[in-house]
Amino acid sequence: MTIKIRKIIAAVLSMVVLTAGCAQMQARDAAPYETVTVVENLVIDENSVPIFPKKAALTTDTARRFSIDLPKRCHVDWNNQSVVSVVPEEKIEVVRLGAGDPLPDLAVSDYDFTNLTVKGALDKLLDGTEIDVIEDEKLMEKITGEISSGTLSDAVELMAKMGRVYYSYDADAGELHLGHRAKWLVRMPRDENIIMALLDAMHGADMRNLLVDWSDKTVTFEGDYQTEREVARIIADISSKKYMLAWDIDVYRVYPRTDNPIVWMNLIPAFGEKNIKMSIPGVVGRALVVTPEINTKTLQEFLGQQSNVVLISQGTFVIPNGWQSRFDIGQCGKEDRLETDLIIGATAKYGDYAGQKKIDAKIVLRTGAGELTSFNIPSNVGDNYVIIGIPTHSFVTTPETLISPFAELVVFMSPRVISIADATPDQTGAQTPLYGDALRHFLSE
Repeated sequence: MTIKIRKIIAAVLSMVVLTAGCAQMQARDAAPYETVTVVENLVIDENSVPIFPKKAALTTDTARRFSIDLPKRCHVDWNNQSVVSVVPEEKIEVVRLGAGDPLPDLAVSDYDFTNLTVKGALDKLLDGTEIDVIEDEKLMEKITGEISSGTLSDAVELMAKMGRVYYSYDADAGELHLGHRAKWLVRMPRDENIIMALLDAMHGADMRNLLVDWSDKTVTFEGDYQTEREVARIIADISSKKYMLAWDIDVYRVYPRTDNPIVWMNLIPAFGEKNIKMSIPGVVGRALVVTPEINTKTLQEFLGQQSNVVLISQGTFVIPNGWQSRFDIGQCGKEDRLETDLIIGATAKYGDYAGQKKIDAKIVLRTGAGELTSFNIPSNVGDNYVIIGIPTHSFVTTPETLISPFAELVVFMSPRVISIADATPDQTGAQTPLYGDALRHFLSE
């Protein structure tokens, strides 16, 4: 090999080594960026700052779901449950807020008005005084009447009611303001069961702007003349009741451990025939009326022998005797449950049932798609309900699912009676549970 050829080979080798070294340096420099993610033409790496789309100015979901009364609604102390309790009767008071200053102490006599607006009638009445009548909104209602004698405040109150408007007086400005809406404060009883019943009744009347102060047991709301009449009707009706009915509820999703459904007939040998008092079929499912021997603990033990049991919701709701209310599964459960929009509705009355004291209830299960099933259930105080046979697939909205076709919804309901007794001076407002001879006497009345 000539010297010239050896020089050429040496030069080539040195170039190869140099090229390899540069490649290693480039590889080291590029190492942190070996993995590159491209999202909508943006390069994302570990040093990137996340970029999110702008959200609309809406309340976040978790803030929207915040509610002080949910812990009161969504918890049941099964170890300290009383099927009958007594609470003292308390007056529910409604006070108008924002009425302003007292009107001047003036007398009104021989005053008549025909087909005038409230403002027109008051302008005529107050002509010659230093009081100006101001409409905060347009009031078109016409009124006709006559006042033979009375005070100015009585006359203004009468004309305001006739025109279904509200007034407030500002003495410093000498202005009498008129409007369709007003604000009230309701002083509630001390017992939280009655408060819940009253709030649910007001929600049922489509009142959504309720401000509840749980520390001083008051509710503030706004509305028009129709709202005031509806609240007055609710309060009068609740105040006239001597009983409230409450249900404590557990809702389970049950997954059989095998490719077979739950064998519900095994309840009879497990608990005995005497503890299964009634079986009521529905369009879907079946309602069992059972004795206290079948409770949340014993029911879960029975189900656990055949299946996996998941508590998906728990809570309580209260209704005045003869009224209607409901329990929202999603309100007291996790948001991702299939059964989130399931509602358990109840209409019930405690009293005479063919010569016996019973709770005569209608229980309805419904979803956003409509009524799923219903049951008419007469039961004794102390009995429990177990609703079985509601397929979990009733709540599946996709063509296919990983949930077993034998998975089902099981609802355990335990009714309670709250007796409202005449108040005595030494009563504190706390619930008094009945048991022993006192309970037997109560049930035999």
